[in-house]
Amino acid sequence: MGVPASAETYRIGLDESYRPLPSLYLAFLSIWFVSACSWTMNTYKNRHFQTNNLQWLLASVPLIKALQLTLSFLFWYSCFNLQVCSLWMSFGVYVTAVLFQTACFVSFLLISHGYCIMCERLSVTERRTTAALGCVFYLTLVGYRASVPFFTVLLLLNYLVSFYVIFHHISQNLSVLREQLSFIEDEDVQTMHDAVYTKYTMFKKFQGVMQIVAIAETVIHMNLDDSSETYWLRLLVREWAQFCIFMYIGWTFRSQDMTPRFSVMPTLKSKRENVVPPIYSIELDAATFRDFSRHRWHIGVPTSPSCEGSKDAILVIIQPPHAYRLTTPDVSSPSSSSIATSSTDSNTSSFSCNI
Repeated sequence: MGVPASAETYRIGLDESYRPLPSLYLAFLSIWFVSACSWTMNTYKNRHFQTNNLQWLLASVPLIKALQLTLSFLFWYSCFNLQVCSLWMSFGVYVTAVLFQTACFVSFLLISHGYCIMCERLSVTERRTTAALGCVFYLTLVGYRASVPFFTVLLLLNYLVSFYVIFHHISQNLSVLREQLSFIEDEDVQTMHDAVYTKYTMFKKFQGVMQIVAIAETVIHMNLDDSSETYWLRLLVREWAQFCIFMYIGWTFRSQDMTPRFSVMPTLKSKRENVVPPIYSIELDAATFRDFSRHRWHIGVPTSPSCEGSKDAILVIIQPPHAYRLTTPDVSSPSSSSIATSSTDSNTSSFSCNI
């Protein structure tokens, strides 16, 4: 939390074992503040390369942490140098520490769902589940830090449910990506290989980090040593662990110029089995193509106005005229274009196309 349970509002008699705390908090404040500024500038600089709503949400985590460390530094600095320990400032440290942990777990839940990686936005059910878990985690953490009876058990149950949801969704996304990679390798479709493999690598790294987080949380809550003499050392280890873990996750999911077609993703994830259907091509002359383009057709979307109301929607991928030049050009013959149509489910993932 940043303020040990033994700290009270008094003017004299401070334990000298807490004297290193202002320096420690100031050092970590500088580190987190620089990280937050770098994160924000990088996200803004690379905002055109990919859907970066996830990166903007992740930017709130180091900002909350920087606020917590600022209040912690001011609290302990005023205690030792001004001989005044502010009760309201210690309460601010308490609240921001809870907000920081809650923001971390909500971010982990969003990443595990594949937000801005596997889909552009979450479904209503996923959003409600994430919000409910976040609220329950916040309330149980408040009760646990306030030493309310039975909240230790509730917090343990909340940890178990949260980690189960996170690892379950990570496994689902990895399974989907493995199937896509297998299909790409079998069909020798290399245009999407780098993008899919990048997503697979990101989830594998995230899975390993979440295992470390689970172990770290277990060790922190099993630590029975609450002596004031070693508080600064426990604080140093905990703060470095939090920084390294979150910075690794932030570096993995940072805004960057991703591989081509990384941003090709469905708006919502499909709950049905994703099967890549056969693709058929037809040839049109220039006149027919111009007439065809006047209809309300779009590239790579179902032709049916209602996606949910049609079980056999048609996906249309249009290659404009003059995409391929004839070996022997004929001025009198009209140019042609190919249209690839595919009969598939209405929730099919996005297809790539050459325009």
